[in-house]
Amino acid sequence: MSETNKPSLKPVPDPEVSDRPKRRSFTAEYKLNILREIDALTEPGQVGEVLRREGLYSSHISDWRRLRALGELQALEAKKTGRPKKEHNPLEARLAEAERKAARLEEELRKAHLIIDVQKKVSEMLGLVASSSGGRTD
Repeated sequence: MSETNKPSLKPVPDPEVSDRPKRRSFTAEYKLNILREIDALTEPGQVGEVLRREGLYSSHISDWRRLRALGELQALEAKKTGRPKKEHNPLEARLAEAERKAARLEEELRKAHLIIDVQKKVSEMLGLVASSSGGRTD
């Protein structure tokens, strides 16, 4: 069988494009293996072959080399992206409820003082109670 008639061993890619692209992540082991492979290359153009074969960019390699030089092997591990999770405080709900209750009670107290002041003024206008009676002093 000639080389032109050989069946292709590569799987046919799915023509469907996903709705949302998936961000690739690489393990620390994979990154280190690629760096070792690239560091062992001596011929011109071999690095480009590895990058094309693996679907990588030269910026990946330079970033990974920089992190390796800093000794941050754990930094080579894939990181979770997005907003960090807030720590759940079990007392947070009780505190929020207590603050709402305190605000409601303060508003009720303010209204009660307003009503008392109006009642005092009405009684003074009608002459029912002497103005010097023991009342609230604000």
